[in-house]
Amino acid sequence: MKDMKHTMMAVAAAMLLVAGCQSRQNEAIVKKSSSGKTCEVLLAADRTVYIGATKELLDSLLREPQPGLPQDEPRFDVVNVPVSSLHNTAMFQAHRNIIMCDVAEGNPDKLYIGRDKWASPQVMVDVAASSDSSLRRLLRQHAVSIRRAIYDAEHKRIEAAFMRDRNVDLMKRVKDKFGFEMVLQQDYKLASEDGDFMWIRKETKDFGLGVLLSVSPYRDQAQLDAARIDNRLDTLMRRHVPGPAEGSYMGTERRMEIEHHRADYAGVPYCVETRGLWRLFGDFMGGPFVCYTMLTPDGTKIVDAVGYVYCPRFDKRDYLMQVEGICNSIKFDQ
Repeated sequence: MKDMKHTMMAVAAAMLLVAGCQSRQNEAIVKKSSSGKTCEVLLAADRTVYIGATKELLDSLLREPQPGLPQDEPRFDVVNVPVSSLHNTAMFQAHRNIIMCDVAEGNPDKLYIGRDKWASPQVMVDVAASSDSSLRRLLRQHAVSIRRAIYDAEHKRIEAAFMRDRNVDLMKRVKDKFGFEMVLQQDYKLASEDGDFMWIRKETKDFGLGVLLSVSPYRDQAQLDAARIDNRLDTLMRRHVPGPAEGSYMGTERRMEIEHHRADYAGVPYCVETRGLWRLFGDFMGGPFVCYTMLTPDGTKIVDAVGYVYCPRFDKRDYLMQVEGICNSIKFDQ
């Protein structure tokens, strides 16, 4: 009996030891929350690297004006630190978006885009180059992928934040009407709906944000052409979004360039991203908009998801990112 008792105690002690080790391992797996502002990038690059042609290239990649805004605002705000500071400082390692440019003889000339290395959610672009010219070659080669990774991460952060304070009733109304899910925060309210159209918005004393949703039958590829998208947006805005002055209405600003490009949108076979300015005809209001025109997974419908910003007194990039995040949260039943 005494031997059995000792055996049972040993087994119990071993189980506690294993449980304690597993608990410590699980704690190690849990990452700290990332920090940093919307569209802010921590650029880890030494002063001997972040100069001359390399600095010009990095600035063009990160600081060039964001398309579709009425005044110049950079794509990203950049904070530059030495590579050693990133390796040795927990505060820098917790940043939401990191690009590390490590230049040293013998490096493998590779660029890797990873996630959640030190914190979560986090994007980490790790560039290991043997020379400045190799670094520039890698950055040019992967410029689109770098921007896309950062934008995708920003959209997902917005979606996650809105899910913690979601408007359950309004999200259900969207799902019941259109058959897809969209994440909406409590502050967003239904402004109007009509047939296959819905207008959702958030209004404060300083700014207004809105989302326009429209679904129409898919007939042919021409519906995804740039000119057809622009005309359809004008029709939607004029018909469904009146201005405060009598007879005024929303429309696209054709005196400024409207940009279109093919976009990667999760879960859909084809998507066109449109960026430009909107204005009120018959009144004095305007601002930026972004539209995602997508073919549904079953190939039967076209969805136009438009996010717009009215913010006359402040910068608009981060507000536009908010409605971009909403439009990018659409998920179809497969």
